[in-house]
Amino acid sequence: MALNQVITRDDGTLLQDSLKPTIMKMRSLLPCLLVLGTGLLPAADDVRGAAPKPNVIFILADDLGYGDLGCYGQKLIQTPNIDRLAEEGMRFTQAYSGTSVCAPSRCSLLTGKHIGHAAIRGNRVYEPEGQEPLPAGVFTVAELFKRDGYATAAFGKWALGNLESTGAPDKQGFDTFFGYNCQNLAHNYYPSYLWRNRERVPLDGKTYSHGLIADEALHWIGDHADRPFFVYLPITIPHHDWQVPDTGLGIYADKPWPEERKINAAMITRLDRTVGEIMELLKKKGIDDRTIVIFSSDNGADNPGALELFHSNGIFRGTKRTMYEGGIRMPFIARWPGHIPAGTVNKTPVVFYDFLPTMADLLGESLPDGVRTDGISILPALYGGEPKRDFLYWELHEGKFIQAARVGDWKGVRNKPGGPVELYDLAADPSETTDLADKHPDIVARIIGILDREHVPDPNWPLGPLSSQKPNPAP
Repeated sequence: MALNQVITRDDGTLLQDSLKPTIMKMRSLLPCLLVLGTGLLPAADDVRGAAPKPNVIFILADDLGYGDLGCYGQKLIQTPNIDRLAEEGMRFTQAYSGTSVCAPSRCSLLTGKHIGHAAIRGNRVYEPEGQEPLPAGVFTVAELFKRDGYATAAFGKWALGNLESTGAPDKQGFDTFFGYNCQNLAHNYYPSYLWRNRERVPLDGKTYSHGLIADEALHWIGDHADRPFFVYLPITIPHHDWQVPDTGLGIYADKPWPEERKINAAMITRLDRTVGEIMELLKKKGIDDRTIVIFSSDNGADNPGALELFHSNGIFRGTKRTMYEGGIRMPFIARWPGHIPAGTVNKTPVVFYDFLPTMADLLGESLPDGVRTDGISILPALYGGEPKRDFLYWELHEGKFIQAARVGDWKGVRNKPGGPVELYDLAADPSETTDLADKHPDIVARIIGILDREHVPDPNWPLGPLSSQKPNPAP
């Protein structure tokens, strides 16, 4: 696909065609171009030497669907701050999560591995608190930033190992953590405690957790505005239970909707308000133009009422826990004033496991010996170019083993081990309504080769039914 078919302004006009030959020529000389309008800024290496390193904030919503935001077509729920983020940055329309449930999708984001290679491949609860832990020796994007002198912090839902395990945030590169360690406990927005690093913070059970988490993040960003930082903000909204404070329905209080839908909408607008507070703080601290803000969601929505009323997953088939587009195609917005072209729409396929190699490219950091990722740097896409890749791959161990792969515009889905592969042409049929497997056996064979090759067996994740609960491992 040509560059001028991939990048458009948000009003539908093409990013200036004159950029294309310049980018293509300079890419062969400099791996990281910064594009601004029709002019060229120095390569990323030169920028690092001439200006402070960019801060990075990755905001990750929880169970927010592709269609839940105004900038992605939502008509009923108000998200003005996230919409403004898209107006001032780049909105991707073919971005994907690591998989279609919480913990493994987050693992993919932080470690740069697709789920066929990742340490965490499904949701598994450890009693009394926590999920399957990231093992020792896994290299995370937080460790990458720390190697480059960044302060690092995470606020929200961790879900990658209890605090006594190898998967604790402070053992995976984060200086500071505040929020829920366990994703099951994060279903309750009025908890009896949260965690600040290894300190259990008791609460009264009457305090809305999102407000506490957002405030902690804002204070930390404000306190670290004078040095480079990386903030991972896996916010719990709008995952169920659907709860807001008693006065929290706001503009939705009088809507002729079921109460649960009003709450669902109010939670998303509350999330949007937090994004606005972060952006306002960056401007107040004078670090707006040297901070990259990325917004996405961990997997698709699965609330039947919201799917019907709000069309939360847009036009896409499927929900959370499926390999169809509704489960894995995500909103994805990136903003960096003066570097990422504002008001643009990018059709380049990108995926969570691209984040780590992209940040390594941004920082000019090589990965440690023996560390490999499954993603590519999408820095060229952020600057207006078109990175190349051979395929995308997903799998999930959630009650059953399912897989998917995408090659160009072709998408294959296999819903059981060794089962038939469904084939869809996403360019002509993004809603995956027509299985074309019988008409294109050559493409099916290619996708089967990817599905078989990219799944590396792991005894922790057998292909049969999983044990859903395990006792916490010893420290």
